[in-house]
Amino acid sequence: MNRITRIAVGAAGAATLLTAPAPAFAATAGADTTTATVTTCKTGLQAGLATTACADVTGNSVVIYGNIGLAGPPDGPVSWQTLYTNLSAEVVGGSSLGSVNGRTLFHSTTVRVEGFTATAPCGSTVRATFTVQGSGPWGVRPVLDVPVTC
Repeated sequence: MNRITRIAVGAAGAATLLTAPAPAFAATAGADTTTATVTTCKTGLQAGLATTACADVTGNSVVIYGNIGLAGPPDGPVSWQTLYTNLSAEVVGGSSLGSVNGRTLFHSTTVRVEGFTATAPCGSTVRATFTVQGSGPWGVRPVLDVPVTC
């Protein structure tokens, strides 16, 4: 094979390699196989604190957790408090997804209370409740309803 023939064959082969993967790449690049996480939270006032129930929904996986923070600027020094917490969740009209009880030490910065991960049916609604008991008034606990749209 002479030099010009080898160059022509090489160029044709390179053109075939460069054009063949492009349609396959374009098909996979447009397909998004990941599901975005949607975070939903609801806040209430309990024990003189701002308490928040949250749910992170990814597909049919639901992560339940809570946050405890100051409801506003303190009137004076903030003392340490032992808070008794309960995080629970259920499928509305269905079964319980779980519940976690515990003690949390709180001072003045926001604290995350770890909950649990559960699986809920697609198309259902999950109701999460966060109860905090401390030295202050009971107040209203946050109750969060979040859709599970897979």
